Amino acid sequence: MDYPLEGMKILDFTYLLPGPYGTMMLSDLGADIIKIENLTNPDLLHITEPMVDGVSAAYAHINRGKKSLTIDLKKDGARDIIHRLLSDYDIVVEQFRPGVMEKLGLSYEALRSVAPGIIYCSLTGYGQTGSYSMRAGHDINYMALSGIESFSGRKSTGPALSGIQIADVCAGGKNLAMAVMAAYIRRIRTGRGDYVDISITDSSFALSAFQAAGFLAGGPMPDRESDFLNGGSLYDFYRTADGRYISVGPLEPKFSAQFFKALGLEDTVSSLLLAGDELTQVKKRVEEIFASMPLAHWQEVFAPLDACVEPVYTLEEAVSNPPLAERSMVVDVVNEKGTPIKQAGNPIKFASGDCHARRAGASMGYHNREIMTSLGYSDEDIDRLKAGKVIG
Repeated sequence: MDYPLEGMKILDFTYLLPGPYGTMMLSDLGADIIKIENLTNPDLLHITEPMVDGVSAAYAHINRGKKSLTIDLKKDGARDIIHRLLSDYDIVVEQFRPGVMEKLGLSYEALRSVAPGIIYCSLTGYGQTGSYSMRAGHDINYMALSGIESFSGRKSTGPALSGIQIADVCAGGKNLAMAVMAAYIRRIRTGRGDYVDISITDSSFALSAFQAAGFLAGGPMPDRESDFLNGGSLYDFYRTADGRYISVGPLEPKFSAQFFKALGLEDTVSSLLLAGDELTQVKKRVEEIFASMPLAHWQEVFAPLDACVEPVYTLEEAVSNPPLAERSMVVDVVNEKGTPIKQAGNPIKFASGDCHARRAGASMGYHNREIMTSLGYSDEDIDRLKAGKVIG
């Protein structure tokens, strides 16, 4: 397989989820990535259960395709290792609070003096500038501060936690990957590197394309269950008789006509976009109808229809049913011990072939000697650095 990003080489100083997810995307597409592991303060994902052959399944997934090099960046000799790596790996991504890399002598300005064409991307919760730049935060905080949670969830219960980390992954991680690719393409064209500052809160706010656009154009303040996509219409989840749920999204007339006919409501309602008392009454009736029969019944009813009505699957069901199973979205990725591990596949499909992960994320420092040898360090040098706890 000819991977699209072959030739791209990255030093990855990120940890936990946002940065590593972004670099995982780049790795899947062929980028050669060395994950710089903190020797004295390891990534918490290393202890996230379950384990496979002593390595966290989550870590092995999010850091797949990457090599692992453990360094104590505060030790004498650590900076020399990074400088040697920069001769080949001249893209740096980091996720520390502003100022941390500068204290380590690894800021953009410091590394640009070693590698003038360097691309350097910093991913943080609130960006490099502004009064919040030094604040701690997690996904829930970024979503809250972006305004999104003010119109998510139910009026009766307030904001709702998502089952995945939307800000970390969909906003931060993916923007990191896109920014690195954009800077890389421009460097190919112009020869110039760049510094990229990405805020996960900025990135989260940018996700609210409909709501922010309307409000900023003078429209009403978005609220929970106030528009047709956040619970203010029949577009919603409905509970079935067996306690399962079904998703209902037939917005367009050609879909809603089939939906109402299937429920026996074709003579009383014709549009999914209702409001006020009419919406309340019709939605109550739809809830009652779905609650009268189990999920399997409704799957059978809607299977032959093109009505945008689908079951809420468990993960076990999702990976064994056609939408994912027929598109190779579960793949076997081999770890350092040769054990195949099932992981979510790459969702980007090329006609020339799928870009699947080449190996699972390795245990801490697994590639230390290989990488150090490639940099010209002798066995004696490596042993000395290891004894001095510069490397693991």
